[in-house]
Amino acid sequence: MSVVQEFCPQIEVLRPGICAFGVRGPARYFGGEAELARKITESVTGRGFGCGVGVADGMFAALLASRDALVSGAADPAGAQIAGAQITVPPVIVPAGETPAYLASRPVTVLGAPELAELLVRLGIRTLGDFAALTSADAENRFGPQGLLAHRLARGLDPRPLVIRQPTANVSVEQEFDPPAERSEPVVFAAKALARQMHARLAGAGLACVRLKVQVTCDNGQEITRLWRHDGLLSDLAVAERVRWQLDGWLASRGEPAGGDGGRGHDGVEAGGVRSLRLLPDQLVRDHGRQLGLWGDALVSDRVSRAAIRVQAMLGHEAVRQPVLTGGRGPADQAIFVPFGDTRPAGRPAGQPWPGQIPAPAPATVYQTPRQARVTDRAGALVTVTGRGEMSADPAQLSVAGGRALVIIAWTGPWPVTERWWDPVQACRKARFQLVTVDGSAWLAVIKDGDWFIEACYD
Repeated sequence: MSVVQEFCPQIEVLRPGICAFGVRGPARYFGGEAELARKITESVTGRGFGCGVGVADGMFAALLASRDALVSGAADPAGAQIAGAQITVPPVIVPAGETPAYLASRPVTVLGAPELAELLVRLGIRTLGDFAALTSADAENRFGPQGLLAHRLARGLDPRPLVIRQPTANVSVEQEFDPPAERSEPVVFAAKALARQMHARLAGAGLACVRLKVQVTCDNGQEITRLWRHDGLLSDLAVAERVRWQLDGWLASRGEPAGGDGGRGHDGVEAGGVRSLRLLPDQLVRDHGRQLGLWGDALVSDRVSRAAIRVQAMLGHEAVRQPVLTGGRGPADQAIFVPFGDTRPAGRPAGQPWPGQIPAPAPATVYQTPRQARVTDRAGALVTVTGRGEMSADPAQLSVAGGRALVIIAWTGPWPVTERWWDPVQACRKARFQLVTVDGSAWLAVIKDGDWFIEACYD
């Protein structure tokens, strides 16, 4: 990132290894977009790193273009050049105004929303061009806020502008070090405390920060500034980690080992030290709240959060997930896994009515793969349910996974439901029952296409 900052000081770090910046000003200075991209590629590869550069009207399209640059360089080595000890690949530049056409043939899977992409494909919408042909109103009414966001991307627009603006003064926080801090650890520790203060101010305004500007001023007057973005909530620990990365990256750019002493002790920074640290919220969103820990946030281990953030930094935001409640009829539908620290609301709100939903209490164990079962009447015949919800006979015995038959002493149901009726391939009709057997076990059973399954069990 420090190499790219030599060409444009105001860059936005999307995640470690990927950054973006507005190209108009730097391109004029360096003689055009192609020349700027060439210089960046040569500088980065000259430092021993692989690099792909993409230029487009929006950040989403530019990211895809940068990936195309890397893929085309690997597929056509003849088009590459040697820079130092590395091979440089030519950039992919999408001419101004042609971003929608550039995106049109892309599959909807590049939107990064697997569930939405699966639904679009089932509806016959397989490319971004097909999706962009819908109106914004239709996209939002049919697919909700997530669909509207994806529709903007498919049209070549961004969900937010990539602009550098001055943050609101009353939510920025700053700490001065007197004497200047000569080690990075005190600066990282202060960053966590400052982040806590900043989040308290933002919470009072009902806001959350997803992009942050970190300004580190050294005692010799040098200023290290970087924008950090996170797809979820930038927590106190996440801010502290990014300050550490920023200091380590700066040391690496000077040819000094990160975390080494360099003549200044462990985790040392430049002689003279850090004079001040300032955090400025640069991108704010509405705070929709978040799920507290089981025993309260005060007892949630910092080690867990720190480990999750580190794994996300290495493998991507989607690599670490946590369960959240969502809407649905079956127990497996009422919880989804979202990226750790994510602030995006669930696509199916839990508070909305779901006809056919099983009543409380919720089952204690939900089987990832439903277990095969057999429910019979007193004569030993399989119990069936018609499309009108009429039963062939009362349930009398239950056998789970080929085990011995247990007498059913209580039952309730059925709760019939027809799902995905618009899709001839995945449309299904099912009915659920709650069963209690003679051994005291309680089960959630479902019959589908004449076959019985156990979806969950109760304590």
